[in-house]
Amino acid sequence: MNPSPSDRTYPRRRSILKALAATPLLTACVTSGNDDQPAAQSGTKSAQNPLGVKEDAPLEVVIFKGGYGDDYAKKAEDLYKQRYPKATIDHKGIQKVGEALQPRFVANTPPDVVDNTGAGRLDLATLVGAKQLGDLSELLDAPSFEDPNTKVRDTLLPGVVEDGTFDKQVLTLNFTYTVWGVWYSKSLFASKGWTYPKTWDEMLALCATIKGAGIAPWTYQGKYPEYMNDPLLTMAAKTGGMDLVKAVDNLEPNAWKAEGLKGAAEAFAELAAKGYIMAGSEALSHTESQASWCQGKAAFIPCGSWLESEQKDITPKGFDMVMGAVPSRTGGDKLSGAAVQAASSESFLVPAKAKNVAGGLEYLRILFSKQSARSFAESAGTLPAVAGAADGLTLSSGLGSVRDAVTAAGKDAFTYRFRTWYAPLAKAVDDATGELINKRATAAEWAERIQKAADAVSKDSNVKKYTR
Repeated sequence: MNPSPSDRTYPRRRSILKALAATPLLTACVTSGNDDQPAAQSGTKSAQNPLGVKEDAPLEVVIFKGGYGDDYAKKAEDLYKQRYPKATIDHKGIQKVGEALQPRFVANTPPDVVDNTGAGRLDLATLVGAKQLGDLSELLDAPSFEDPNTKVRDTLLPGVVEDGTFDKQVLTLNFTYTVWGVWYSKSLFASKGWTYPKTWDEMLALCATIKGAGIAPWTYQGKYPEYMNDPLLTMAAKTGGMDLVKAVDNLEPNAWKAEGLKGAAEAFAELAAKGYIMAGSEALSHTESQASWCQGKAAFIPCGSWLESEQKDITPKGFDMVMGAVPSRTGGDKLSGAAVQAASSESFLVPAKAKNVAGGLEYLRILFSKQSARSFAESAGTLPAVAGAADGLTLSSGLGSVRDAVTAAGKDAFTYRFRTWYAPLAKAVDDATGELINKRATAAEWAERIQKAADAVSKDSNVKKYTR
């Protein structure tokens, strides 16, 4: 996993999309439970209490206290207390979630709500297999906190429900929303009269101009070529549409040899062939490459929407970083030019063996309200998973551009899931892309290498398969 300034101050690619590959702090010793735990507490359902919360039932909330802190969670608890004043709330803000909670899951005495985030989080695959996670469908079908005529599921951004779905059950709900794109300095572009390109031909033409101005067109987080996968795979999805994305995730034969993927690989190979990637980028860490970019040594860098916050201490005043959507490669793309790769993170769950399941669900209904999400966006500088929560806010240049990108993409926000489902395949893609953009492999060799890895996963009977 990439190094991080904290356990998860601003989650990087693998920490977001490889939840199933997290450090397995829960092992086979976790069982599906016994009958010794107290009966779950519940009350009478009503229009004001759609989930049947017992008004005086205690609620225990465990929050990962990382880069976002835990004040946002406490504010949601305050709203819970306003609705249920007889309830006592036990709030725990911690960092090593897995270490603290593993014994409690083993003993079937888990908290009522868990923010399962950070480098030491609980392993979702084990929790799912042991049936330790409560089904969140009732929450999603309940009326939202602010609008009784709108279900909770209908307030969430694209992909959020699917991100928490395992074998057709929604078992986690992610609170933040990460978007991937290509970043540049708005002030630099304005001073040079450059316009962000909408097509790949425009990108190549602009790269020639940038190089002529004595600036490297691109750099990337060289030690972690997965960062360059994001624009490459986004371009492929735009060309081939969701049929291509699903074929890849479903391990379909020859999926990686599709024209959309080969074409995208050719496009990024051309960046390298024309000398448009900053010399020495391959040897740089994420912090080193991003620092070079902030220093004006390169015009473009691929990254997720955490970049602005991660760079806040070293970004020059007036740099005004913004994120653009990956340019389209063909005129016949199946997804719009505004399409972006996006996924939710900061995973919340209600344990199946919690004492106050109804209270846990109600807490999440409050946390995922527009009111709570809007407060989070203001304090954390990160886009929440609730649609429209950041609308109308005065945001920084980077976060504002991310919000605008999500709005422009609409239903064309998408994500691949193979990274979450199949860690060996994810590594094979990373390695192959590193070879591609450093001129040690052709696009055809890139596709062949990854297809072999996908076929190996497909044929391995020990690997649980998922479909979408």
